[in-house]
Amino acid sequence: MSNLIVSISGVRGIVGSSLTPDVVTRYAAAFASFSNGDTIVVGRDGRMSGEAISRSVVGTLNLCGYTVIDLGMAPTPTVQMAVSAYGAAGGIAITASHNPEQWNGLKFLNRKGIFLDTNESRAFLARLDVEPCFVTWDNVGRVKHDTDFIKSHIQAVLALKGIDLDAIRGREFSVIVDAVNASGSVVIPALLRELGCRVIPIACDGSGHFPHLPEPLPGNLRSLGEAVLAHGADLGIAVDPDADRLVLYSETGEPFGEEYTITTAVDGYLSMGTVPAGSPVVVNLSTTRAVEDVAARYAVAVERTPVGEINVVKRMLETGSVIGGEGSGGVIVPAVHPGRDSLVGLVLALHTLAAFGGAASEYRASLPAYTIVKRKFNLDGMNPDDIIERAASSFSSENVDTRDGVRIDFESGWVHLRKSNTEPILRVIAEAGTTERAESLARQVMETCMPGTLQPI
Repeated sequence: MSNLIVSISGVRGIVGSSLTPDVVTRYAAAFASFSNGDTIVVGRDGRMSGEAISRSVVGTLNLCGYTVIDLGMAPTPTVQMAVSAYGAAGGIAITASHNPEQWNGLKFLNRKGIFLDTNESRAFLARLDVEPCFVTWDNVGRVKHDTDFIKSHIQAVLALKGIDLDAIRGREFSVIVDAVNASGSVVIPALLRELGCRVIPIACDGSGHFPHLPEPLPGNLRSLGEAVLAHGADLGIAVDPDADRLVLYSETGEPFGEEYTITTAVDGYLSMGTVPAGSPVVVNLSTTRAVEDVAARYAVAVERTPVGEINVVKRMLETGSVIGGEGSGGVIVPAVHPGRDSLVGLVLALHTLAAFGGAASEYRASLPAYTIVKRKFNLDGMNPDDIIERAASSFSSENVDTRDGVRIDFESGWVHLRKSNTEPILRVIAEAGTTERAESLARQVMETCMPGTLQPI
């Protein structure tokens, strides 16, 4: 079971090595036992291994008595929407998110179409130790195929209140699309065409063969920037394999930066003036300060949660928040569905650019300027909790948040220390107005709480 990663969002591993048919069957059967109902939605992110794994998942659920709504290749947010639309007991998205193509996995959704929280995940994982509840031959479930549900997803996004569709269509944006040949390959171009855009796909064949490492980071997206320049496009966009994350490139071929997807979406949404009084923007502790600066323009508060989509979503639902997300390129608008969604992020980005009126690079320059640096350190047998506690104590005169590791807010920036749940490493994220200042803050904190011992990876 080496390299099998089990977390609150599901399980992932290397196909044929740690992610074997036995593992897939065990987890699917455990989810069937955990769920309470008669229908489960299944979709896959388009990886080459996804169809075979899907057949195993669907068959297992059928043998546990469940009817399966099979969406085929579909983004994780589409699976989330379908769970609610069908009133299903839950959903399984077959994806390894941004991991390379030899990986795959299962993400599990509750009947609200959101990821399992800590208590739900604990109860679900406990079912792994229970004998599967297979049914008799005459109670085997059936399969209903709904490969058109992505159209419902597109329509829900287009119906989002306050979006100026005429203004977007009037701009006739030309857009380069890199969907890494995965689940965004069909739905993203289709949405753009509904918005009057000229679409130039460069990695949208749906084959599941990734032309580059799939995490939508600048180092993996050089071809996107080059294509934007070569075609004279107005915008470049990239999504990860399961299309819950969105990143933007301006007409200069330069990235906005993944933190500025949520910043742009918040700016566009709040500019509509439809946010109820007292409704905050909700983001996690590692998301850029630019969100707070933009929200302040509209006198809207920002709340922060521990890292993890489910933590952001739960707080949004508790507070009545209408927009939130994560700095990794995830935008959440519960009016569409409570989960990260690249389609929602895309329509809000185009709405924002249409209202701005200028080029994408000019809009990006109008946003608050921050730089985030992210580092990982080997722990070498040291206790990460001791390091985190020492950091919190050493900088107690600053604004300190200890809900998820420790985040220290200085006047000129912030530093967030978090331990990994899956590796013996410490993650350090720092943000400031310049890279040099962010690096300096991170170094200051690390040298204070653990001088000269931790080695960066």
